[in-house]
Amino acid sequence: MKPPLRLDEPLPVLTPREIHARLSQYVIGQEPAKRALAVAAYSHVKRVALRRASREVALQKSNVLLIGPTGCGKTHLARHLARVLEVPFHVADATEFTEAGYYGKDVETMIGELLLRASHSIEEAQRGIVFVDEVDKIARRSQPARGGAGQRDIGGEGVQQALLKLLEGREVHVPLGLGGPQWARRDTVPVDTTDILFVCAGTFSDLFSYGGDGRSLGFGAARPGAAAPRRRIRPRDLVEYGMLAEFLGRLPVVVQLDELGPEALLEVLTGPPDAVLRQMRALLAADGVELDVTDGALRELVAFARERGAGARGLRAVVEEVLAELLFEAPERSGTRVLLDAPWVRARLEAIGPGIVAADGPERLAGG
Repeated sequence: MKPPLRLDEPLPVLTPREIHARLSQYVIGQEPAKRALAVAAYSHVKRVALRRASREVALQKSNVLLIGPTGCGKTHLARHLARVLEVPFHVADATEFTEAGYYGKDVETMIGELLLRASHSIEEAQRGIVFVDEVDKIARRSQPARGGAGQRDIGGEGVQQALLKLLEGREVHVPLGLGGPQWARRDTVPVDTTDILFVCAGTFSDLFSYGGDGRSLGFGAARPGAAAPRRRIRPRDLVEYGMLAEFLGRLPVVVQLDELGPEALLEVLTGPPDAVLRQMRALLAADGVELDVTDGALRELVAFARERGAGARGLRAVVEEVLAELLFEAPERSGTRVLLDAPWVRARLEAIGPGIVAADGPERLAGG
């Protein structure tokens, strides 16, 4: 990691358009989310720069809540945002934490893990980004009254309450050594979370299931088979889901992400510098194997991934499954060229694909 910045050293400030352009190199689609994150990140960096210049600043943190189905790019967005801003980044799973005093992780440990990512530089950690995934899993489990607190919930409502101080910004004592539930007995250091940007994310699948089924009637009705219009999730929906109003109030930027369509998934598979197909080609090239894939084969992979319902995250699993035999034999096939076509990929996904068949020219993986 680069050396920490001095207090008197100005921070580089990218414009929202520049941040958006850099995110677009790695993140396909999700334009509203990229624009919202670009603005939030721009405000975050400016706020840190103003505070370091010892200026009076009234800017509040623009913590972000990302809502979208699995595999739509929530974690991918936050990770590349941290790379663009060149700040420490840590991914935390909300389901790992419990209310203070119970067996399990206290929420302060996520700041300790961010400090670890910053090579124990408090200055670097205090301008980092924490991505809290699965926040929908810490909703209240029981709420007999609409505005009531319900029964004591150490893994849901209790965690939301514990996160309030971190999201708003407060000096907390975090452990220097992590590992094991008795971290509170270890040496601690104070870390101010005022300038730490929190990006929370969750699927909130029950809310997305109410998006409509496309059976509208009359003028302007959707055509048969067309996708139903996206339903805008309101703060009231999230409160009824089980999220505390105080928790949502500390996440002023709420962004809904869409499920990726077939064309977007096709671009995810081949377009970005870290695309899974590029990685597989580089992996095979290290063994001297050249891999070519037809457009039809790519579309078969995308169609199967969509059937699994795992979005972009499921693409890697599908590609690994299809190329498992080739990856196993790659060291023994140095100097060869392999072509994947649609029939072979389809057969492979149906678990009846034959082995590699020699052919004139490149070695061809065909379905018959």
